[in-house]
Amino acid sequence: MTLTQTQAPQAGATQGRAPGQPRRALLICNAKARNGGVDLDEIRAVLRAGGIEPVEPPPGDCKALITAHAGSVDRVILGGGDGTMNAAAEALVETGLPLGILPLGTANDLARSLGIPLDPVAAARLITTAEARPADLGWVNGHYYFNVASIGFSAELAGELTAESKKTWGVLGYAVAAVRVLRRVRPFTVTIEHDGQTERVTTIQASVGNGRHYGGGMTVEEGAAVDDGKLDFYSLEVAHWWRLLALLPALRRGTQGRARDVRAFKTTEIRITTRKRRPVNTDGELTTYTPAHFKVVPKVIRIFAPGPDARPGPRDGLLPL
Repeated sequence: MTLTQTQAPQAGATQGRAPGQPRRALLICNAKARNGGVDLDEIRAVLRAGGIEPVEPPPGDCKALITAHAGSVDRVILGGGDGTMNAAAEALVETGLPLGILPLGTANDLARSLGIPLDPVAAARLITTAEARPADLGWVNGHYYFNVASIGFSAELAGELTAESKKTWGVLGYAVAAVRVLRRVRPFTVTIEHDGQTERVTTIQASVGNGRHYGGGMTVEEGAAVDDGKLDFYSLEVAHWWRLLALLPALRRGTQGRARDVRAFKTTEIRITTRKRRPVNTDGELTTYTPAHFKVVPKVIRIFAPGPDARPGPRDGLLPL
């Protein structure tokens, strides 16, 4: 499969289901997610009332489970946070199965970007009625991502955060870890290649967004969408770490691109190199290193979600401080 193509769903339960037979959904919930201990009985009842029979395998690798059950289900329902969705992305692309999201994580950035209810029961109800809508994925060095990939401060923050701190402190855990990382963050030089241009800049963070929200309350760009066929880039070229505090309101709203010390643009492909190898954070997980080659993969996945008109506006969907 090339990066600009989508795969048709595999032959299986979708094509072979008799009229009136319940739809079958592979239901996988990450018990380690912040709200992974949610009682699933009500969710199962909502799904069955909506004509969907959940298929629940024993715990295992998310990608392997999706691949193994692809021929016997017609959708995948994942309960977890953005890391859970990220882990499943490749298998969802390969199988062509549409995704239903039960937001059980700390920030649930993808769900907020799409306007999916953050209450798991309401989200389950939506899966029974909503259309599976095409969405883009970001891609970097062979890894798919839904929300944002970052080099620099956010990558160090992802390395600092632990599952235990997120489960204990929730979104506040991001702030606690950020204060620790700020003490040691230092500017570094990156070379950016995009749209026939090459730029060499000094930054503390370079981010490439596919969706809108990320990082437990940040917004990559106020008008960004997961299905606009674009990547939203920004670079924080600040002289002192305390300047980040002044930029925080803009970073939450997605208006940081208006600041004099922030470089921002839209593109479809970008290459970033650094003098020494630096980790790349994709949806909160450290998955690859620079040099980093980014692309947008348009409409390669389908997600049960409200229509674009029902999504949050630029200032909606923000988590409280």
